[in-house]
Amino acid sequence: MAIVERHKQELERLAAPQDRAPAVIEFRGVSKQYGPTDRGLESATFSVARGEFVFLVGSTGSGKSTLMKLLIKEIEPTAGTIRVAGRDLSEITRRKVPYYRRNIGIVFQDFKLLPDRTVHDNVAYALQVTGSSRKEIRAKVPDILRLTGLATKLHSFPDQLSGGEQQRVAVARAFVNHPPLLLADEPTGNLDPETSVGIMQLLYRINRTGTTVVVATHDATMVDRMRRRVLELEQGRIIRDEHNAGYAPRDMNTAEFGELLREPAPQPQRRMPADAFDDIYPADDSGPRR
Repeated sequence: MAIVERHKQELERLAAPQDRAPAVIEFRGVSKQYGPTDRGLESATFSVARGEFVFLVGSTGSGKSTLMKLLIKEIEPTAGTIRVAGRDLSEITRRKVPYYRRNIGIVFQDFKLLPDRTVHDNVAYALQVTGSSRKEIRAKVPDILRLTGLATKLHSFPDQLSGGEQQRVAVARAFVNHPPLLLADEPTGNLDPETSVGIMQLLYRINRTGTTVVVATHDATMVDRMRRRVLELEQGRIIRDEHNAGYAPRDMNTAEFGELLREPAPQPQRRMPADAFDDIYPADDSGPRR
C-alpha cells in the first residue's frame, strides 16, 4: 500500500467516532476569525475520548491558545460546533459560564494563585465556590495535597513557595473537584527541566485516575518522553493528529522510504505547502476535516 494512502487512512481512522470511550471533547468544523486577516483557528475537526492524554503543540500563534480559550468559553467560535461531555457549548449562556467552568480543571502558566491565602485555602477555595460543605473540604484538601506532594506546605503562602511548588498548588486546585476534563496551558513554561518533569508526572497520575488531560506546550523534551497523542497546529490548522507521538513527526523507517521511492514521481508544482497538504488529505462534506 502506498505511504500516502496509509497516512490518509490513519487520519480517517482518527477522525472517526471512537467506539471504546465516549468523546469528552468534540470539535466539528470549528473556526475562529479575529479579523479579516487574523485567523485563530480554521476548520478544526477532532475528538478526544474519555481518559485520553493529549498534547497540543505548535509554534507561537499556531492556534493552541485559541483552542484552549474556546474550550473554556473565554471566546466564541466564528463557525462550527464544540461539544464538551456531549453538551453543545453554544447553548451555554454567559450567565451559566462560571458554572460550566467549575466542572473543568484549568492550570495556567502563571499559576493565578490568591496571594493572600495559604496553600490550603487556595485549594479549598475551588471547593467553596462549588458549594462544598466544611466537612467535604476538610476531607478533600489534605488528600489532594498529599497527592501533589504539598502536605508539608499547607500553611505556606504563595510567595514562600518555589515556582514548581506554586504550579503544584495550581494543579491541586484544578483537580480537587475531580473534574472529568483538565486543561493545562503551558504548565511547565516558567519552570526548569527537573521541575517540569515533576509537574508532568503529576498530570500523568491525574490522567491515570480517569480524568481527560489536554496540555498545550512548547516542551519538546517532555512530549518526546511521554509519547502520548499529539495534535499539531500551524497557522490555525490541525496538520497532524498522531498517537504515541513525539513533538515532531516521526521519520520514515527504511521499508517505508523504499516504498515511497517506488511511487510515481509527482509533477513539479508551484504551490504552497498548505495546498499540497489539502491535495493529499482532501476534506469533504461527508466526513470530519483533518
